[in-house]
Amino acid sequence: MSTMPTSQDHGEDRSRCQQEGRHVSVFTSPNPDICEDPRLFVDGISSHDLHQGQVGNCWFVAACSSLASRESLWQKVIPDWKEQEWDPEKPNTYVGIFHFHFWRFGEWVDVVIDDRLPTVNNQLIYCHSSSRNEFWCALVEKAYAKLAGCYQALDGGNTADALVDFTGGVSEPIDLTEGDFVSDEAKRNQLFERVLKVHSRGGLISASIKAVTAADMEARLACGLVKGHAYAITDVRKVRLGRGLLAFFKSEKLDMIRLRNPWGEREWNGPWSDTSEEWQKVSKSEREKLGVTVQDDGEFWMTFEDMCRYFTDIIKCRLINTSYLSIHKTWEEARLCGAWTRHEDPLHNRSGGCINHKDTFFQNPQYIFDVRKPEDEVLICIQQRPKQSTRRDGKGENLAIGFDIYKVEENRQYRMHSLQHRTASSIYINSRSVFLRTEQPEGRYVIIPTTFEPGHTGEFLLRVFTDVPSNCRELRLDEPPRSCWSSLCGYPQQVTQVHVLGAAGLKDSPTGANSYVIIKSEGDKVRSAVQKGTSTPEYDVKGIFYRKKPSQPITVQIWNYRVLKDEFLGQVHLRASSDDLQALHTLHLRDRNSQQPSDLPGTVAVRILSSASLTAI
Repeated sequence: MSTMPTSQDHGEDRSRCQQEGRHVSVFTSPNPDICEDPRLFVDGISSHDLHQGQVGNCWFVAACSSLASRESLWQKVIPDWKEQEWDPEKPNTYVGIFHFHFWRFGEWVDVVIDDRLPTVNNQLIYCHSSSRNEFWCALVEKAYAKLAGCYQALDGGNTADALVDFTGGVSEPIDLTEGDFVSDEAKRNQLFERVLKVHSRGGLISASIKAVTAADMEARLACGLVKGHAYAITDVRKVRLGRGLLAFFKSEKLDMIRLRNPWGEREWNGPWSDTSEEWQKVSKSEREKLGVTVQDDGEFWMTFEDMCRYFTDIIKCRLINTSYLSIHKTWEEARLCGAWTRHEDPLHNRSGGCINHKDTFFQNPQYIFDVRKPEDEVLICIQQRPKQSTRRDGKGENLAIGFDIYKVEENRQYRMHSLQHRTASSIYINSRSVFLRTEQPEGRYVIIPTTFEPGHTGEFLLRVFTDVPSNCRELRLDEPPRSCWSSLCGYPQQVTQVHVLGAAGLKDSPTGANSYVIIKSEGDKVRSAVQKGTSTPEYDVKGIFYRKKPSQPITVQIWNYRVLKDEFLGQVHLRASSDDLQALHTLHLRDRNSQQPSDLPGTVAVRILSSASLTAI
């Protein structure tokens, strides 16, 4: 975004700027309108610099407060800040513009603005600093308003969006009311450790109290907290209680959170508030380390238990570490751009809506990925392209979006056309991004991102994080492609899905069989993981085969894993005809004698699904 804004472009606040306010240049007037000696920064940058203005963007100011506490992050948002600073000794080097970086839709975007800011009676209308001559927060806000379309677009936004835009991280919302964190101490302690980890690794966090009705918005509770209002979490600590050697040996610690109200005033007045007697339990040195002040500056401490009691939501913005040089966990990221698009042909339509719309659901975009460990934590985030707001059209509205994850055949290469086992599902919500953290066993999976209703169009960014590379990619084809060789080499006449559930009564050993299964058809094969120490293994492995010669049987073999040479335990042949109405088969294992095969110990349970339509499974 490199175009220069003009005073007509702003459209920032029609009710004030156009009627009674004006835009003034902060730095360039020989007789400055707002202050003497204007600066980008005064005594560095701090969360205490920010105060919310007359637009309802506490969410943005709370995100800025969190940003201000992380030097490595704000220097990304405010690049070359030393060169952008006003130098009164070299006024000729100043050109009246600033530029800022925001992470949008998978890339860092450069936003250029001029230095004119909206005022009323020479007072900044919107976000302003505690120091009258400091303007970094007002200029960042103006650049962000330009990115969104206008200042009006910042009225009533989402803290999670701003945190992501400042960092390129992944936001994870947590509903404190659903988790029963107040009464369940173990669950609360686990959540605190997760919040502490995000904070200690440079992430940004905010909290809020839901406003159920319009009257609740910004209503102050008896405890001093404000409903419908975003707070920045500026510190997370285990605070040592006691004084002197007693504190050291007793080592009693309390889980504590420090928050900041973007208004710069109105604080929590309960236990561990600025003037509460609880602080007498903490040594003076510990209080100084925590930065406890007896001022109504909007910043305060409270226990994590009280936070779970009074607040309803936490938003964690995780900075996903993809560096191999880090001592912390390194993630592998797959990042893909996609779109929901409409088309009259069902095979080309990509806007099928959620699973409620079964006739069109599989018309949505589909992405396949592999979990290559026995079990792996998978982080998935889908972000829709933000819709710009304008003065004429109003605020751009988000679509309600979400996604489902299905475990599919180990060798699937083409799009799904029928339901399989759904292993995880996100919520559906009209927010810019949706996040899910899930644990999945080894295997192949398909993600289907959708809008809630069919027919809605838009672009999205899919991000998948795994411990080892997942080879995530889009499934574009519905069936094997035809080529000039198809007439000579043949083209599939039938598709068959073989699901080997398990086996029973296998040839045993003192420690049990370490068996695995192989499914083979026309040169293609699928192999399961080894099931150790059991004669009744559960394989739960599926393969899909596009068969040029449906009369040739599919072979299912069971082997016992050995260090030197694997042992054959038996096999079965499956005709897998599309006319077979019996889906589940329990078959006796046989040897490999092609003339007169004899039975071997054990049976195998197989579910078979075949169709002459290649887009049926």
